[in-house]
Amino acid sequence: MLISSAYEVRLAKDAEDLFAVQRLRYDVFVRELGACGLAVDHDLEIEADGFDRHCEHLMVLDRMRGADLTEQLVGVYRIMNRLGAEAAGGFYSASEFDLAPLLATGRPLMELGRSCLRKPYRGGAAMFYLWQALAQHVTQQGAEILFGTASFAGTDPSKFKAPLSLLGREHLAQAALRPTAIGAGAVPLCDSGELEIDRLTAIRAMPALIKAYLRLGGCVGEGAYVDAQFNTVDVCMVLDVAAMNPRQKAIYLRGLG
Repeated sequence: MLISSAYEVRLAKDAEDLFAVQRLRYDVFVRELGACGLAVDHDLEIEADGFDRHCEHLMVLDRMRGADLTEQLVGVYRIMNRLGAEAAGGFYSASEFDLAPLLATGRPLMELGRSCLRKPYRGGAAMFYLWQALAQHVTQQGAEILFGTASFAGTDPSKFKAPLSLLGREHLAQAALRPTAIGAGAVPLCDSGELEIDRLTAIRAMPALIKAYLRLGGCVGEGAYVDAQFNTVDVCMVLDVAAMNPRQKAIYLRGLG
């Protein structure tokens, strides 16, 4: 898909690729972030679920890391469209958020999830190439609305009170595109009181993925979801491609034709 002097970015094409994707997710989500649950296979050292076979998997490879695929793979993104969701019985995010407003639009949807990079590659060229390839794929597929969960590490929402409140006050999706957190794990974004927010501190406390969505013009659904098995507090990000920040869009689509 995209190739530089050091990096290759492409879609997974076979079982070997998918295994490497699931192994990287195990390294990041399980070993580093403490995820557990039915999706974790400690014997094979993979993080895998029933949605994987209905998704496309974007891979970024650092070809300077030797010849072994599992070592070369430094970043992944899972992509699911409506057809994949129909085959899987629904979108992954539907277990945490009511997606009815998005589904009701009738517009082409694309769910993005299970995004991760090896720690030394976060915030650098690998992330840029991953997002550039994603932009190319979105354009080719004609997706109009991108959405998916993005996470804070840990399961105590009070530790993320400032960034969650800032998201709820300044970045809430319009009602027509606003998913809502559901179930026992649902918690409000905004503090019930008049919490004073230091914007700069709150933004610094946000994960890089959430900040990247915001720079592109993304917004969040109503409420957050505490995922005890994945050891995260999740928000549902929504990005209307037509309303993307023009400058940011140009950066990721530059040179793609």
